[in-house]
Amino acid sequence: MPYIYLAIAIIFEVIGTITLKATEGFTKITPSLVVLICYLITAYLMALAMKSIPVGISYAIWAGLGLLLVVVFSALIYKQIPDTPAILGFVFICVGIFIIQLFSNMIHD
Repeated sequence: MPYIYLAIAIIFEVIGTITLKATEGFTKITPSLVVLICYLITAYLMALAMKSIPVGISYAIWAGLGLLLVVVFSALIYKQIPDTPAILGFVFICVGIFIIQLFSNMIHD
């Protein structure tokens, strides 16, 4: 169940972050409320996930996958296409998450 909480937290964080641009500096009420609600849900679900998943591991997964999804949706929605160095950096982040998942004793204890 903790990984389900983490996955849902990532989804809400990505929705909130993508919507953040639409707030226009928190001057638009509806997108601002969406962002705030998404971040509150994210924080709650992360707290639930961290009952079982170590803080560093859960945060690494949350940040890495959240970053990857934000980049993909930013490219699709806002046409913000990453260049080659950015893509390479994202690949390294994903490889890091993969290494943590496969080999870290923090995960498997």
